[in-house]
Amino acid sequence: MVTAVRVAFFGTPQFAVPSLEALLGSRHAVCGVVTQPDRPRGRGQHVTDGPVKTLAASWHLPLLQPATLKDPAVEATLRAWAPDLGVVVAYGQLVPDSLLALPRLGLINVHPSLLPKYRGAAPVHRAVIAGETVTGVSIMRVGPRLDAGAVFAVATRVIGLDETSDAIETDLSLTGARLLIEVVDALATGTATETAQDEALATYARKLTKAEGVLDWTQTARTLHDRIRGLHPWPHASTYLDGVRLIVLESAPADDAHTAPPGTIVRADRETLQIAAGGQTTLALLRVQLEGGRPMTIREFMAGHAPRIGQRFSSP
Repeated sequence: MVTAVRVAFFGTPQFAVPSLEALLGSRHAVCGVVTQPDRPRGRGQHVTDGPVKTLAASWHLPLLQPATLKDPAVEATLRAWAPDLGVVVAYGQLVPDSLLALPRLGLINVHPSLLPKYRGAAPVHRAVIAGETVTGVSIMRVGPRLDAGAVFAVATRVIGLDETSDAIETDLSLTGARLLIEVVDALATGTATETAQDEALATYARKLTKAEGVLDWTQTARTLHDRIRGLHPWPHASTYLDGVRLIVLESAPADDAHTAPPGTIVRADRETLQIAAGGQTTLALLRVQLEGGRPMTIREFMAGHAPRIGQRFSSP
């Protein structure tokens, strides 16, 4: 029989929602939720509740939204909640040492990579950009160093050649939620085992920036395709034609070889737009968006615009 434990949950975005839902549907008790302060979201930049806050409020859970976890009121509130365990899922801040030992079972984290690879803020995106064919989710102990704690359990997932980071991340959020409950059950019964990470294999997945979205046409078509997939849905890959920014939403490496300079349009007809890339490879654009416009298939784009063979895409 699994003993129920009291869990303090730390999380903010949609990725964390399935884990909180899984805990709420388990035998364990969520004694409170810590989430980031409300911030502007979406195209209109209106201040709205985050996904975790919305779920917590619907369950009438005790809720804390500190600007920093170092605020003494946070520790005081957590002591009042009296959690046995803390669960951290994409919270968005490092947990200070003063809180790590507060629950008797410590804190654990749901991280969307096969640790020790891709520690840090953007593990799924960085794996896709790097052309990885396998990723996964790890349940680890939270320690003083970023994503370096011992690992309780992992689950692997194949990355499809055309999958985007958002689809993979959504899938891993569900897998991570299921794996989380297994680990919480094991911790509750004292049967959990943990394995130290191999520091020699550690890599860091730094936060994405808008500047990374500009395509470098000297790279191969496959490398560009992976970048386009990895930067979806933010900050998106983009390129420029005659000074106009074109967001690239979907692409495919083409079989056509060429000798044109990188960035040159080598094929343009009613349903096709192919660009010369590095290594004499070719990238076909399949879905695009003009800045401020709506997403379009390449057929829709070609119907309203007239890019010509020989024109060159470039950086700003």
